[in-house]
Amino acid sequence: MRLSYLGPPGTFSEEAAVRFAPDAELVPLPTITASAVAVLSGEADVAVAPVENSLQGAVTETLDLLIHREGLHISHELAIDVVHNLMAAPGVKVSDVKRVYSHPQALGQCARYIAEHLPGAEAAAAISTAGAVEQAISADVPSAAIAPRRAAALYGATLLAEGIQDDDSNMTRFVVLATEDSAPTGDDKTSVCFSFDEDRSGLLFGVMERFAQAGINLAKVESRPTRVGLGRYYFLIDLDGHRRDPKVAAVLESVKELVSEFKIFGSYPKHGPSG
Repeated sequence: MRLSYLGPPGTFSEEAAVRFAPDAELVPLPTITASAVAVLSGEADVAVAPVENSLQGAVTETLDLLIHREGLHISHELAIDVVHNLMAAPGVKVSDVKRVYSHPQALGQCARYIAEHLPGAEAAAAISTAGAVEQAISADVPSAAIAPRRAAALYGATLLAEGIQDDDSNMTRFVVLATEDSAPTGDDKTSVCFSFDEDRSGLLFGVMERFAQAGINLAKVESRPTRVGLGRYYFLIDLDGHRRDPKVAAVLESVKELVSEFKIFGSYPKHGPSG
């Protein structure tokens, strides 16, 4: 199996990829979008992409791929603990640091540590946590990076502080993207999105009511702009059950009657590797 992910090696996405498929041939790519497109082009069989963090919320790039790209489906999910570490080139001390590189999500998840320990440092966004280490080492001012511990060994950095995330319950949920979703297991989740072509009271309630009447639990409800103007949204729902379950299938069919656009991202086993 060829598995693409947001590289370079040393990212949390790589950790999730190894957790999901330890024997896979890993294909690191520069963006989440590139890793997903690799599945559509045949360069990879599946991709692992972050979709939600317990502190920062949705990873919008992944959600927008699922909404707007045809042919991508969620086949599995997994969650990993996120432990952030501060690292720099050998010889750089915390008191020296003028700039801190990391992915925007990681910077946000370590905001309190940065404010308390690096109050004068500039925050600099990087495409990935591992890429941030390379940038920090080659920067024109004394710099540090926030990244997984493995990145320090990979890129020759020195650990300055470990476990600097603001909340130790920090977890990221990843989805596995493929050209097909998974067969029913008896303990599944289905992700869908829909939108309305008008704006009036009761529209969203009407959809929620269909699920409630069928006794189907909704694990998550959120929204994303449709890109056609302010006030227009896609609604994204994770629900318990598989799209092939008769009860779920019937409700999904009834919901289609109430909305203008409807898309099933996929059905997949509810519980994946975590820790």
